[in-house]
Amino acid sequence: MSTGFEVAVAAEATLGEGPTWDAATGRLVWLDILGMRIHTYDPASGRRTVRTTEQHVGAAKPRAGGGLVLNLRDGVGLLDTDGGFRWLHHEPAAGRRGNDAAVAPDGSLWAGTMRYDEATGGGTLTRLTGAGEVRTILPDVTVSNGTGWSPDGRLMYYTDTPTRCVDVFDYDADGATVANRRTLVRIEEGAGFPDGLTVDAEGCVWVALWDGGAVRRYTPAGDLDRVVTLPTPRTTACAFGGPDLTDLYVTTARVGLTSPHPLAGSLLVVPGAGKGVPQPAFAG
Repeated sequence: MSTGFEVAVAAEATLGEGPTWDAATGRLVWLDILGMRIHTYDPASGRRTVRTTEQHVGAAKPRAGGGLVLNLRDGVGLLDTDGGFRWLHHEPAAGRRGNDAAVAPDGSLWAGTMRYDEATGGGTLTRLTGAGEVRTILPDVTVSNGTGWSPDGRLMYYTDTPTRCVDVFDYDADGATVANRRTLVRIEEGAGFPDGLTVDAEGCVWVALWDGGAVRRYTPAGDLDRVVTLPTPRTTACAFGGPDLTDLYVTTARVGLTSPHPLAGSLLVVPGAGKGVPQPAFAG
């Protein structure tokens, strides 16, 4: 496995986030949350696109019928391939915005929120279906971040960043519910905070460390298995991509850095890092 990184897209994203491989188009989708931009990158051709949104955008995930589902400041919306937009769930709340989100094995979107001031308990994790059904899964979280499922769909991993913990739940696919929350790993002081995550084909959890300048791989037992060190401290999220899902893409941020590294805000890639799991598209 490769241990080095490459620069996929040299950029200056304020808050780069949310890398997601879109298998239908062969492109990686990623974001600048505070810059209100949705980026795409085609590793085969090097072609890139940028689309500006009207609100801060916390996540953009492919839809089964084409287009994207967006976790925005004021709720969750649907972006069509022709550029048309409509709200799936519109719920503005003063001082709050959408943050990271993930698509569950059943095609539902699990969308997180947080307050701009990061007030304790000001965020949520909510499940939304393509039919517009909405159910709050976790109330009273602070910075709802990485969410992912084990390859067999029996476990869900989740991060509320200020807790420093990556938690694991038992996931009931039939009822689309979670239970038996426990801590998989707690990130030690001085190593950064857990941010976005992804789960590989072996069931290991890769976690980007905000203010840690690294991505760590943990086994399903919570043992540290590998560390990928990166040159800029604010690593935000990671995802496997490429036609064989063997390349690990990592987003980074510049926000809050007084002397940012030249690569802060860029999209990085670790070729041949492992083997990802195909991600479902949003069923809506």
